[in-house]
Amino acid sequence: MTVIDNGERRRGSDARPVISDLIDEATVESIAQEAWISLVGEDEVLVPLPGEPVTDPVSSWVDVVGPWTGSVVLTTGRRTAEELTRALLREHSPEVLEDEDVVDAFGEIANVVGGNVKAALPGSSGLSLPDVGEAPALRNPADLCRIELQWRGEPLSISVQGALPALPAVS
Repeated sequence: MTVIDNGERRRGSDARPVISDLIDEATVESIAQEAWISLVGEDEVLVPLPGEPVTDPVSSWVDVVGPWTGSVVLTTGRRTAEELTRALLREHSPEVLEDEDVVDAFGEIANVVGGNVKAALPGSSGLSLPDVGEAPALRNPADLCRIELQWRGEPLSISVQGALPALPAVS
């Protein structure tokens, strides 16, 4: 009798990869810097320094599904997200920003950063459409690559975080 492994059971020797095995902070920072230059402008730089805690946070993210499954999450203050929107829209920026403008622009930044993170990961993966709101919950602290930056003196964090809880220890 032949038994087909349909993937429903996990062998003790199998391990789900964690992001720190696949990508490091320097790579995420490099991806973010390149995205910033192309989207926000050559004069706009990200400074790798932690800032003060954000009091009115807003996040944008995309989900990556493949050999590693998780989210690429950008978090900053609401006012900074609005300034990012103005920087992206440049001369087309309206005097009064609508929430939809911020959702579109901040989501696009997450889409570009997330797409480049996905490209840096091994294997074939899919990328979701961007979402903006309260950041997805961190499910496994061991499956996290996080960088703290500043843009125009305001804090911005980028987290590449696993969507799946930690696997139980094999005894």
